[in-house]
Amino acid sequence: MIIHFTLEEFLISDTANQIGVSNYPTWEITRNLEKLALTMELIRSGLGDNPVTVYSGYRSPPVNSAVGGATNSAHLYGLACDFVIPDFGNPLDVCLAIEPHMAFLQIDQLIYEIDWIHLGLATSGEPRHQCLTITANGNTYEGFR
Repeated sequence: MIIHFTLEEFLISDTANQIGVSNYPTWEITRNLEKLALTMELIRSGLGDNPVTVYSGYRSPPVNSAVGGATNSAHLYGLACDFVIPDFGNPLDVCLAIEPHMAFLQIDQLIYEIDWIHLGLATSGEPRHQCLTITANGNTYEGFR
């Protein structure tokens, strides 16, 4: 299997640079990022092998705090990324295409965030296979709208 993702693209953080903190993971988090990259590779392949643009991957605690991330965010563990696949379709199209495969892909959360998709793998236990929409004004809904 060809892997189109690099560790570096899951670590890039303008926020880390702006606030002058490290966004480098531990070995354990690096292993989680490898698992995330394999999941994202399956998604890329399943959606026509179109390029994936990763907006956010791992977030160190100071970075997660600075961006207003949840205190239990999967980003903190290297188990989440925010992304788009423009050549496949808009973020809603991508969410709808991934949704039927969430159990196979072991996805904990798939969140349609209007401008991008958030994909999270379970930090522990069984994945919830949860689909959510977060609107521009911050409202959260079950399913995709």
